[in-house]
Amino acid sequence: MSALPPTVDDSAIWDIWLSQFRLPIINVNCEVGTFAALSEKSLTTDELAAKLSIDARALAMHLSALFAMGLVEKRLGKWQATHLARTWLHPDGEGYWGNFCKQIDFNEVLRGRLLESLRTGRRPGDSGEESGDITARPAEWERGTMSQEAAEGIANFMHAHSQAPALGAAVQPVFGTLKSLMDVGCGSGVYGIEIARANPGLKVVLMDLKEMAIEAGKFVERAGMGAQVSTAGVNMFTEEWPRGHDGHFFSNVFHDWSDETCRLLAQRSFEALPSGGRIFLNEILMNDEGTGPFHAAAFSLLMLVGTLGKQYSLEEFRDILESAGFTDVQAQRTGGGYYSLVSAVKP
Repeated sequence: MSALPPTVDDSAIWDIWLSQFRLPIINVNCEVGTFAALSEKSLTTDELAAKLSIDARALAMHLSALFAMGLVEKRLGKWQATHLARTWLHPDGEGYWGNFCKQIDFNEVLRGRLLESLRTGRRPGDSGEESGDITARPAEWERGTMSQEAAEGIANFMHAHSQAPALGAAVQPVFGTLKSLMDVGCGSGVYGIEIARANPGLKVVLMDLKEMAIEAGKFVERAGMGAQVSTAGVNMFTEEWPRGHDGHFFSNVFHDWSDETCRLLAQRSFEALPSGGRIFLNEILMNDEGTGPFHAAAFSLLMLVGTLGKQYSLEEFRDILESAGFTDVQAQRTGGGYYSLVSAVKP
């Protein structure tokens, strides 16, 4: 049997690897007392965080996943434990599974990182140094530099889970209306490469830190797309952005950063685009209620322990983009697994 080429839908693989969060998040919330507290009375996120002496932002991300798992529910802005959690996860219940779950949870690293971030509100192991942990991506971008070895690891890591959503994004008709697109924070360049391949009249520039741009160039050469796709080594926070593009594309970039930093990126994009230019955010979206779905909530937990961000909802992205001056914010599922393409226009 020969290997088959990527298709646009890899959601089954996402379901497998995101399932690793299910047992650790139950154990962490048993340990801090979430289920016991929400069995006593309904509480807001801030009230529950204060009661348990944990971080409210991290707690909100945990609660989203627990809601999607059917362990908590939200009514009138307050959370409460479901019948399932009160029966099997309350420490005083005869049916308590907590001790069993803890004994069979062998994912000590993930459980420890989830617990640390929940208690402190900080990214675990956040020393500001290059750690070699390819899931801790923002550290390198905060410094503005990285080793070539780290860049190679990040490019390969990102490429692995970006092939299907890149194919899904590439066939969106809106890219056929553009002349030049800049893929900002391009990683391996897989999105820009596939968008260019699907739109032969489109020129694409892959922009990232210089070390990442070198790695992206290798993927361009491998794909035979050098006539359409070029690279630019630019620090998106501190250096002037290349002009002359009528579209800016970001995939899995905004979810790495805080609301404040996302607003900065949106503003820098707005300033560099011409009137009528478009911004695109390719992301897995949370629902507007912040209660799932599970794949988005679990991916958000990965952001919690490895980045400075989270998975945002369309409503949150609308606020961020409109604050920079963009209008006509909308989103479309691309068919690329769980991804949606959020777009907006500079008037």
